Amino acid sequence: MTDAPLLSVRDLRKEFVTGRGGLARHRRSILAVDDISFDVAPGEVLGLVGESGCGKTTTGRLILRLVEPTSGHIRYRDRDLLALSPAEMRTMRKELQIIFQDPFGALNPRMTAGELVIEPLVVHGVGDSASRETRLREVLDLVGFSSWHAGRYPHEFSGGQRQRLCIARALVLNPSLVICDEAVSALDVSVQAQILNLLQDLRSELGLTYLFISHDLGVVHHISDRVAVMYLGQIVEIADKKSLFDAPAHPYTQALLDSVPSAQKGRKSFFTIPGDVPSAANPPPGCRFHTRCPMAQDRCKTDAPRLRPLSDGRLVSCHFAETSQANHVRSVG
Repeated sequence: MTDAPLLSVRDLRKEFVTGRGGLARHRRSILAVDDISFDVAPGEVLGLVGESGCGKTTTGRLILRLVEPTSGHIRYRDRDLLALSPAEMRTMRKELQIIFQDPFGALNPRMTAGELVIEPLVVHGVGDSASRETRLREVLDLVGFSSWHAGRYPHEFSGGQRQRLCIARALVLNPSLVICDEAVSALDVSVQAQILNLLQDLRSELGLTYLFISHDLGVVHHISDRVAVMYLGQIVEIADKKSLFDAPAHPYTQALLDSVPSAQKGRKSFFTIPGDVPSAANPPPGCRFHTRCPMAQDRCKTDAPRLRPLSDGRLVSCHFAETSQANHVRSVG
């Protein structure tokens, strides 16, 4: 990895306005992504994890401008993606691809596997018919298919095979950055392992960079180099994988890890985060996690913490991160 990030996100924000009519009382604002910042280095896998509805999928779509941000900055290879025209962004998407959660819903059932994989080449005007067929065979081979699979339709594949087909479709344009949006969550556990191993092999072979979005901590632990934890539209902790899983600093990260069943001596076997996730349309003031945090103090109710570095280099959004981390290490040690 180099020092310069491949992708740099700064102060990214997305506000959705819901409701009907022209009167303000009929509308409400939902801040799905609220002022988040992070970098992804070339060749890195950054895991983005959090509860359902925390904004992680929206983040992935904002980066690709499948959803337009309200404000912020997104730089890829030092180019400002938000400054690009629609035509320029369409060209840039050859380098930025996404693997969606539902492999069946992402594929046109009326097209053969070969047509589906070749389609991005046609859309972007890459190559002629002969070169596209050659590229098709190359990509099918990369994901473990034979050339005869090209004539089959999506319904003739298993769930894992359909996801392999989606991966082939994402790779056919030789991207550098792939956003994996819950790419294995719809699959059986045994098939998940196959797809994760395939993604790791392709990363090594092709030099890919992944933003890996998931709610599954086990999957994130398996594939990621670093992990960013989201809660209610904000990133609350970013750390390398080992540091985060061994000694989480933010109380929300600790609660997430403690909620995973474990037979490890000294750890809780199962823990439920108290309370419900507040509404994104009416988030609490101060620290957004304070309504569920066992360490919350008066300051947390009014003073919103910012991401700040700790002594080990990780970034944490918590006023009392050092105390929280020390207490958690003692409780599970």
